[in-house]
Amino acid sequence: MSRIIRGQVIKLSPPNNKQATYFAQASGVARLAYNWALAEWQKQYQQDKDYRELCKYYDCMPEDRFLNHPHEAKLRKQLNATKRIQYPFMLDVTKCAPQLAIKQLGDAFKRFFKGEAKYPQFRKKGIQDRFSLSNDQFSIHDKKIRIPNLGWVRMAEKLRYNGKILSAKIFKQGNQWFASIAVELLNLEKLHPKTGRSVGVDLGVKDLAILSNGEVIKSVAPLKAQLSRLKRLNQSLSRKKKGSQNRLKAKAKLSKLHYRISCVRNDYLHKLTSSLIKRFDVIAIEDLNTKGMMKNRKLSRVISDMGFYEFKRQLIYKAVEQGKQVKSVGRFFPSSKTCSRCGEISHNLTLKDRAWTCICSARHDRDLNAAINILNHANKVLTAA
Repeated sequence: MSRIIRGQVIKLSPPNNKQATYFAQASGVARLAYNWALAEWQKQYQQDKDYRELCKYYDCMPEDRFLNHPHEAKLRKQLNATKRIQYPFMLDVTKCAPQLAIKQLGDAFKRFFKGEAKYPQFRKKGIQDRFSLSNDQFSIHDKKIRIPNLGWVRMAEKLRYNGKILSAKIFKQGNQWFASIAVELLNLEKLHPKTGRSVGVDLGVKDLAILSNGEVIKSVAPLKAQLSRLKRLNQSLSRKKKGSQNRLKAKAKLSKLHYRISCVRNDYLHKLTSSLIKRFDVIAIEDLNTKGMMKNRKLSRVISDMGFYEFKRQLIYKAVEQGKQVKSVGRFFPSSKTCSRCGEISHNLTLKDRAWTCICSARHDRDLNAAINILNHANKVLTAA
């Protein structure tokens, strides 16, 4: 079985002035290192490009010794050689803050070159302030975490997992600080017993999911529930003078509400996916183009509120841990328009048609029929063997 890595997000106790200053400074150093490395990467890449074009113009082969070949390891060495003179304040915080930020830039470029993500963007102050720590630079004891150059900081709870601690990320969200700790599990949790049951899951807009056994799972729709308050806080923020303390307070309230909405959604999805993994051995889902669906202005808010991508992500990693299987049906398979009894496709079906009758006289509920078809035609296995 492949490595099982779990992450736990733990809220830190409200920091005192010394801790708050350190967190802000370490986050600033990580942001500066990331932005410096990104600018340097772009500069070196452009120099290599200009040199290759010059060699092409003069019809000669470019020499490797004149090329920069930007890479995160080289940039980390370059920063280490100059930071004592150019950025002496970096020495006041943990060395992991700038070094791991540049490593993260390297990972971002790897995902970009693979076509998995967009081109890396510069980080902005006040947006996802964070810094990371390697496992040899911090320690955890009971409800405390020890951070280099700062000391022990209290946490709201103990670390739940027993295993090898890999890394930690200290980040700010909703005007509060958190520690996200990654652990490689050594003793796996007890596997759920096999049930021999399979189910198809059709994700929807009105209801979160409809199962092929007829079960309908409602959505909590946390964004919809808090939309009026969210609009009010956004309006309040827009009226505040930039740079003022009142604007910072309004921004903190808005961030706190966004965090609460995210927590409600994730908690509901965790309970749902855990229930599905426990009850079924094989779960069939649809390969939805979530990114494309988000471009529909009429549906984008509802789709983001449902959390389709997070549902799929949680379902897959939990299935791998429990030895269960997740399969998907092709993205262009007409699961809603295909009769689950005779296989006839109704091409004139529209989104408004929630129920329809096939030429074989079978009466179908649109979503339930789609879930049954997803179960019957799913052939792509998403979980590792």
